[in-house]
Amino acid sequence: MNIRKLKHNKWYNLVKGCMLMFLILNITIDTVTAQNSNRDTILSEIEQIKNSTNFSTKDTLYIDNLLALANEYRFLNLDSLMILSKKSLDLSKKAGYINGEISSYHTFGGYYSDKGKIDQAIAYFTKAYNLAAEHEQNFLKASTLNDLAKEYGYKGEYSKALKWYLSAIEIAEKYDYKNIISIVNDNIAHLYLEQKDYEQAMVFLKRSKAIHEQIGNPVFLAETLSNIASTYADMNELDYAMYNINISIATFEKEKILEWLAYCYEIKGKIYLKKNKNTWALYWYKQSELLHKEIEDDRGKIDLLNGMTEAYLNLKKDSIAEVYALNAFDLSKKIGLRAGIKNSTQKLAKIFKQKKDFEKSLWYHEIYQTTYESLSATSNEKALNMLKTRVAYDQQKQQLILDNEKALAEQKIYIYIFIVILFIFAIITFLIHRNEQEQKRLNLELRNNKTDLEEKQAYLNDLNQTKNKLFSIIGHDLRGPIGAFQGLLKLFKEGEMTKDEFLNFVPKLKVDIDTISFTLNNLLSWGQTQMNGSITRHSVTNLDCIVEENIALLSEIAEAKNITLVNRIEPNCQIWSDPNQIDIIIRNLLSNALKFTPNNGQIIIGAIQKIKTCEIYVKDNGMGMSEDIISKLFEKDSNHTTYGTNNEKGTGLGLSLCKEMVEKNNGKIWVHSALGKGSSFYFTIPRMQKRYKESA
Repeated sequence: MNIRKLKHNKWYNLVKGCMLMFLILNITIDTVTAQNSNRDTILSEIEQIKNSTNFSTKDTLYIDNLLALANEYRFLNLDSLMILSKKSLDLSKKAGYINGEISSYHTFGGYYSDKGKIDQAIAYFTKAYNLAAEHEQNFLKASTLNDLAKEYGYKGEYSKALKWYLSAIEIAEKYDYKNIISIVNDNIAHLYLEQKDYEQAMVFLKRSKAIHEQIGNPVFLAETLSNIASTYADMNELDYAMYNINISIATFEKEKILEWLAYCYEIKGKIYLKKNKNTWALYWYKQSELLHKEIEDDRGKIDLLNGMTEAYLNLKKDSIAEVYALNAFDLSKKIGLRAGIKNSTQKLAKIFKQKKDFEKSLWYHEIYQTTYESLSATSNEKALNMLKTRVAYDQQKQQLILDNEKALAEQKIYIYIFIVILFIFAIITFLIHRNEQEQKRLNLELRNNKTDLEEKQAYLNDLNQTKNKLFSIIGHDLRGPIGAFQGLLKLFKEGEMTKDEFLNFVPKLKVDIDTISFTLNNLLSWGQTQMNGSITRHSVTNLDCIVEENIALLSEIAEAKNITLVNRIEPNCQIWSDPNQIDIIIRNLLSNALKFTPNNGQIIIGAIQKIKTCEIYVKDNGMGMSEDIISKLFEKDSNHTTYGTNNEKGTGLGLSLCKEMVEKNNGKIWVHSALGKGSSFYFTIPRMQKRYKESA
């Protein structure tokens, strides 16, 4: 009896699944058909306008229809969106149609946003906003501010995002644009969701829901309910999540809105995944996957791929999970979504660890750790900045109200005073004269205070840049190798790696430790120069001795790549410099040359003794550099890092340090290079001449 009951249940679930599949397929076809119908309607209107007797390309109705058609292609065909945006912008400029020009820039921003090119999207949204502000188009101004804030949110600049969202709400509240108010509340909620502050996010989502219920637009309400469902799922309030997502799905299926339906199916899959019902989770994920074949929404697809990866892992189908995880990783890299990179690499590290492919597992673990630490290190700062920005914005707004009230009160007082002192004009003249003198004194004092503040701000900015650079190098170039070392030791300690396998990683560990040591030496030297703790002590220095010591120190690295180091420094070549700083300069230039010279290459170090200076050079026949890279090499705030011919890592600090130390020794540094033809670094140092000895 139990076996029959089990078979009956399986057959029932199979039939039910097939029926649901057929339903979803019909919905997808109907949705695409509906969207085609919308496009056909717009195209028909465009043809009617073009066929009219008095048709002109400057007709604003014609341009509006082109923009409407462009928006129909968003999430479906971005190339068509771009073509129509260009055409509408060109026609709007010729017709002097400001609203068309603003809307065209807005659609350009949407195109680059969906392509993951955030900076270009920000540039076009900024153009649209500036034009809307210039011509006082308040609705377009508020809606553009919302999209501009959203891009800063994608970029991770949460304080800027919140600032623009609040500005958009202020405009929308002033002119009673309820739809914009609700949309902005939804988007602010997403900022708090990024910080995992679900309660604060829910406050804004419920505000948005209340507005939509007041307006009575079921589509807008369904959008907010789907976001509420996702938030409830993250809070593990799964019954509430399922209730809200089912309402949203019913609305979007009825209205046949493809991109939102794909999102809702993905949320429903997430709910089942949290319920540990992996088969049903995969069912809804696959429905979303079918819809994603019809739309272009890479950001939404990344969450879908990561969700499917987790479901397949739970079902012990690691090979399928690997495919989805790799797709999520590649797509996240393409659009620069760090959260997607973190989630996908965590799963890939787990998959390859289970496959006993420890090298790949370690590689993905390093990427995960670096991304996780980067996000964790900035999350508190982002949350604090969001709070500070919001408080500052509220304070500024309140202060403006108080200032206005105070100004009105003062204005009334001045009127009464003016009536009273009209009879004592001589006294008023005296008071005005005295006030003018006092104002001049205050202005002078204000200018002096402003100058002091600017100087202090510049000093604090320099200190902040130094701190940021130190933390960046420590976090990126020291934590990575140390984290990999810890991960390797953990695998060995827990018995997941044999002694022989561990020993195979010893050469890599030695390279990592040598890199850490070299980085620390540079970091300490650079830190001294930035903190005004490094004093240059000139003395007679034998250049050939310093070069020989560094060649001996780096000979092992040269032998590993079979690189020939040629020393053409003449014996007893003396210069007037700080020997410790010259040692750091020579070591960095030789280390860089070894890094970018291929196996079996050659590096030459020599010196040309001139009348007053010694011109020292380090030449290699390595990979060379482009003009763009050369122009950034010696910039003070540059942190340019390039991998060597054998994937050697660097900090991007060495050449900046070299430049500072060469200049402290009264010299100059420059480089000649071309791609594929090697590089030649030159620097000058004053020679040791007789007059130095006589003065000594």
